[in-house]
Amino acid sequence: MNLALTLVASPPAHPVVAAIAADVAAALRTRAGPRWLAVDEACELTFDGADAAAVEQTARQIVGAARVDVIVQPAAGRRKRLLVADMEATIIENEMLDELADFLGLRPRVSEITRRAMNGEIDFVAALEERVALLAGIRAGVLDEAAARIRPMPGAAALVATMRQNGAKTALVSGGFDIFAERIAAALGFDHVVANHLEIADGRIAGTVRRPIVTREAKRETLVSLAARYGLSLADTIAAGDGANDLPLLETAGLGVAYHAKPAVAAAARWRVDHADLTALLYAQGYRREEIVG
Repeated sequence: MNLALTLVASPPAHPVVAAIAADVAAALRTRAGPRWLAVDEACELTFDGADAAAVEQTARQIVGAARVDVIVQPAAGRRKRLLVADMEATIIENEMLDELADFLGLRPRVSEITRRAMNGEIDFVAALEERVALLAGIRAGVLDEAAARIRPMPGAAALVATMRQNGAKTALVSGGFDIFAERIAAALGFDHVVANHLEIADGRIAGTVRRPIVTREAKRETLVSLAARYGLSLADTIAAGDGANDLPLLETAGLGVAYHAKPAVAAAARWRVDHADLTALLYAQGYRREEIVG
């Protein structure tokens, strides 16, 4: 199998990435040197008939503790035509339930439940219902105040805009709430939104979520159904997420990337980005810096 190895550096690793790339090329005896996608930031090496696991292991040994991400995949078909991304801690920096809990002084308690759920230690649906129940009775205006705190993840706008400009479809799929997801999707230009609906009664948060709840299997099914809708194979898809409820999605996508993921998710995922921003998902597809929108 012909393979592509992508190295993406995050500061302060930029000055050393050229040396790392040269060492990887020498260790793996590739005939050609690195192809630079962004000078001193991202490059790729290609290998004929190599073993993916061996290439990745060697590259990671050379990278060591440097803030450089390693992605090894088949060289053919890397430009994907469908992106499906998780929202919280992936496309945005926030966990919005934690932001809402902040208004009640419950952030530490709710954040711990969130952490355990995203690391797969407790059931996602049960954890969601437990956290939402704590919000019962809060005035609905708090939702707008929480939305004002949303911080898009670095590289999110560039990822969506670049893929759309190159003909790909994009979907934001979240176990969070549509009141936030729809705003983010509109701001960044996602084509589709799938998220939970937080119920409101008499101008206050009811403490319940409308059924059906967006589960881990619902995220995966969104990828499968959208690929079918657009006549794409699963190999034509890319997905990103950070939590345990994203694993079926990541396992199903042609390139499923655990992005700054919880430890259990990073350990289980085939591909991961631990250091760089979301433009790493573009470099992994072979985009050059000058092709990235914005």
